[in-house]
Amino acid sequence: MGVWGHGGWEPGRVVAGCAVVTAALLAGHRAVPNTGVRLGSLLESFLPWLGAVVVVLLCVALLRRSAVALVALMLPVAAWTHLFGGLLLPAAAEPGGGDLVVVQHNVSDENADPAGTARVLMDAGPDLIALQELVPPARAVYEEVLDPRYPYHAVSGTVGLWSRYPLTDVRPLDLKPREIEETWQRGLRAVVRTPRGEVAAYVAHLPSVRVGARGLASSWRDESARLLGRAVAAERTRTVVLMGDLNGTVDDRGLAPLTSRLDVAERGLAFSFPASFPVARIDQVMARSATVAHLRTLPATGSDHLPVAARVTLR
Repeated sequence: MGVWGHGGWEPGRVVAGCAVVTAALLAGHRAVPNTGVRLGSLLESFLPWLGAVVVVLLCVALLRRSAVALVALMLPVAAWTHLFGGLLLPAAAEPGGGDLVVVQHNVSDENADPAGTARVLMDAGPDLIALQELVPPARAVYEEVLDPRYPYHAVSGTVGLWSRYPLTDVRPLDLKPREIEETWQRGLRAVVRTPRGEVAAYVAHLPSVRVGARGLASSWRDESARLLGRAVAAERTRTVVLMGDLNGTVDDRGLAPLTSRLDVAERGLAFSFPASFPVARIDQVMARSATVAHLRTLPATGSDHLPVAARVTLR
């Protein structure tokens, strides 16, 4: 006869052991080695989904009526809540709704509806719109739709920035990995003259990563992240806002050159990729001397990414 702590004792110990391992991975993910197959980055790319493991273990513990398993599950629940619980809290209400609203979107070079995509982005009422995978002839469509409301814009290679406010000191960013020989321009920097002062806006599209039999292939992405981190570190304008498809989550140590220098969103999970069933947020808004108060996804467009919108409060 099943009673708490007896009927499911042995299975309960297995569940308890799994709970302890899950808690250790959540709390100590930085200790997972990243050499060779980059197991550490792979784990960190999907770290929030360890919460689903906890839910499964909880169901098994309840079915087995195991007290020891339920007590052990308090460990991963506490670890997950510490890491991600704050992102689920409602956005703090602020008079005026923050100083800047920015939208970040990889529009996809295969997008069949650039005009509709542009309208979705404008519906969020942003002050800045950062785009990646801008290719002709779609680029001309984005210019036609966005320019009337965003008269200031700059494009470098396949990335672009549209702004309500004047742009100055626009220049490309060299984020090209050494092994890439063909033309490759995926970064720009511009100073935005906002009513609250100058903001250095960075738009970037880091190389893609691939998951295969040899693990996570992210060396190009990591190299570009280091180059972008150096550019941000050298930036003399006090306030910086980075918008981009960084092909990594903020927990992924491959983006440490950026997350060590810039603040990330305080609220909102905003999983953005793939658009059909988002499992990770690889489209990011980060800031220096400013707070990314809240990040949310926008409705799907013709892209394989969801757009993300952020409220940025200048300090």
